Amino acid sequence: MFEKEYDVIVVGAGHAGSEAAAAAANMGSSTLLITMNLQNIGQMSCNPAMGGIAKGQIVREIDALGGYSGIISDKTAIQFKMLNKSKGPAMWSPRVQSDRMRFSEMWRLMLEQTPNLDFYQEMVSGLLVENNRIVGVKTSLGLEIRSKTVVLTNGTFLNGLIHIGEKQFGGGRAGEKAATGITKDLVELGFDAGRMKTGTPPRVDGRSLDFSKMIIQPGDDDPQKFSYLDITQPLKEQLACHMSYTSEKVHDLLREGFDRSPMFNGRIKSIGPRYCPSIEDKINRFADKDRHQLFVEPEGWNTVEYYVNGFSTSLPEDVQFKALKECDGFENVKFFRPGYAIEYDYFPPTQLKHTLETKLVEGLFFAGQINGTTGYEEAASQGLMAGMNAHLKVKEKDPFILQRNEAYIGVLIDDLITKGTEEPYRMFTSRAEYRTLLRQDNADFRLTPRSFELGLASEERMRTMEKKKERSDAFVRFFKETSVTPEEANPLLKANNSAEVKQSDKMFKLFSRPEMDMEDMKKIKAVSEYISENNLDTEVLQQAEIQIKYAGYIEKEKNNADKLNRLEGIKIPANFDYTKLKSLSYEAMEKLKAIQPATVSQASRISGVSPNDISVLLVYMGR
Repeated sequence: MFEKEYDVIVVGAGHAGSEAAAAAANMGSSTLLITMNLQNIGQMSCNPAMGGIAKGQIVREIDALGGYSGIISDKTAIQFKMLNKSKGPAMWSPRVQSDRMRFSEMWRLMLEQTPNLDFYQEMVSGLLVENNRIVGVKTSLGLEIRSKTVVLTNGTFLNGLIHIGEKQFGGGRAGEKAATGITKDLVELGFDAGRMKTGTPPRVDGRSLDFSKMIIQPGDDDPQKFSYLDITQPLKEQLACHMSYTSEKVHDLLREGFDRSPMFNGRIKSIGPRYCPSIEDKINRFADKDRHQLFVEPEGWNTVEYYVNGFSTSLPEDVQFKALKECDGFENVKFFRPGYAIEYDYFPPTQLKHTLETKLVEGLFFAGQINGTTGYEEAASQGLMAGMNAHLKVKEKDPFILQRNEAYIGVLIDDLITKGTEEPYRMFTSRAEYRTLLRQDNADFRLTPRSFELGLASEERMRTMEKKKERSDAFVRFFKETSVTPEEANPLLKANNSAEVKQSDKMFKLFSRPEMDMEDMKKIKAVSEYISENNLDTEVLQQAEIQIKYAGYIEKEKNNADKLNRLEGIKIPANFDYTKLKSLSYEAMEKLKAIQPATVSQASRISGVSPNDISVLLVYMGR
């Protein structure tokens, strides 16, 4: 069946695998996507949502690069919210509630329409390696399928173990078996492996809930969308979410099951996500809190299944049921399935290059939870980058690496490769030192030109970006070149408690005041006429406003990023012998030998490497 040698084999069809396969195939590589169940492509294993704080920026970046996640999120959305709108635009983060069944279906349909992509349903049980180079994979039926590169995106399936109270059984997800064999092969090849944990809440029957006792959580009045392409449209109708709370009585009932909890009786030894703790972990760690929020999220337009966000648990199913019944609106709750915890194998990501290719085996790439991350968006972005770099390696072209000042994806991968992680890694805006540059609104400006050059972002996407940039730049120039009289400006300034002007001044200066916004500026006749004559949309107005109001901050971050890039340009030779540098601290020497940074900039971000150690490196490199 598989006589041909593929350019790229992708193992696993979750968010990472699906993006990896789409990227490699769209760039022109013959690609095979192997998964244990073709019905579960792009499955949302946990909450039915995409985006959120910092994660929304990542989805926008994936879309700007030519990935599928933004398009599929838009096409299957049931609610849209822009989070953090009360803060500055660097913090704004889009999020959609998704129709879980349609999301998975849309992924499969889009992948089936992708040229150069084949599919096969079976478990990959091992790797084919010759002379430290990947040459293919082995399957559970004994097939050997040859390829030039392999991308592993196994999610929680590698030796997955599911826990519900004192019961435990093998599985990669509820109702699906675990994947075996790959970890053994990788360890034998010299890779370090570890274990991590994640969990999920119970799913319940919406017909058994009393939403009148909950607080309604509607979507935005003016919903936007993820994709920069016009093939998707903002929602015209939205489904509401709801909010309830736990109570002291709920907490007491949960505590009764702690002696049977795998988290507290020692059955689970691995580390779970710090920023998405289970309900038992929350009431244990935050004992002073008498209640916690529960977000009751619909799973789709036409299903009655609901996701109880905030009630992730591995407690016995009877304890889960008794406790949840005491929450407002859940008095008559019926379970579709209980919550559970899952342990799985991961491989510390310091064993990778910035391309996500492994250092030990040439042509082998890792993406997603196998690298110790958590979250659909983090996984999808890694899959996209691994798929792109697998293709570029096959075609013997330069790799594609995003720097920390270019994308949240660059921050994510650099953090993993340089610092590693001992707990499931989740992206936050606070992790990005250049977040004013890395906003959700300008991801297309930052990334589409680079992806277009590589052949992934389409010409349509590039032209759409150029048109938006041209229009927003022209609007900013209009503000810089056009003056406003005191007669027009002062009534607006007075209404906003801002100091009045005595002579005409450029609109740019007026607009730069913190009290003034676009709605105020539209009241000036010249501005409203310009917007009307040029038919400017919300995206262009928003882009121009941000460029004007945050010009000083943006310029400062660009200067700081330029300093970083000067260090980024100083390469460290491969397999450099750090023992030659006698002035290095012992800790720095050990860390640098283990991680083998590619540049002095990367070396400077390694924990335990001091500024003095960097000075020693710079002197040796002739700088």
